[in-house]
Amino acid sequence: MSHLIAPSVLSADFNNLERDAEMINNSEADWFHVDVMDGVFVPNISFGFPVIKALNKVAKKPLDVHLMIVRPEEYVTQFRDVGASVLTVHYEASPHLHRTLQAIKAAGMQAGVAINPHTPVALLEDLISDIDLVTIMSVNPGFGGQKFIENTYKKITDLVALKNKAKTDLHIEIDGGVNLDNYPELVKAGANVLVAGNTVFSSNNPTNTIADLKKTVG
Repeated sequence: MSHLIAPSVLSADFNNLERDAEMINNSEADWFHVDVMDGVFVPNISFGFPVIKALNKVAKKPLDVHLMIVRPEEYVTQFRDVGASVLTVHYEASPHLHRTLQAIKAAGMQAGVAINPHTPVALLEDLISDIDLVTIMSVNPGFGGQKFIENTYKKITDLVALKNKAKTDLHIEIDGGVNLDNYPELVKAGANVLVAGNTVFSSNNPTNTIADLKKTVG
């Protein structure tokens, strides 16, 4: 299966959100990536339920919702109700992570875990069979347009080894600094979902850029 592209709505033009959503609908993109920030877990605030609900009305592809918030377990069903298909919580924000993953699955969504740049993949070993998607943060969470952290490649390799050892199937998602130069190496290393924000929405032709990011890596 070819890798998936999930354009990050955080980088879209909020004066023309419906237009940008239709662009994603009509492109080769696979998911909408939706970053939710609370100003507590990360030093930024993004959008909440009303915007996601509005986006879901026009989106024709799954919403991949990434919670960068404290106490994510309190909002599981609310994110399901506004349209999330994949719900990802941070390892660092979830003291009862197994319980939260079970709640996400019970609500009918795929359960994801995100790890910050300083968090080793090995900490997921005891939970790996309960996870549908792991998001490796390749920048420090909170803002778009940051420089890609090179240690990400090692973390992908570590996660692939953990996945193979557990004989489980999960998505390996990379979030932050993904561009046309580094995406082939990310896919070769084992990533199969690429979040692309600035690369897509700062492009003169976002649709073509998405198509370029989708090209098969030899």
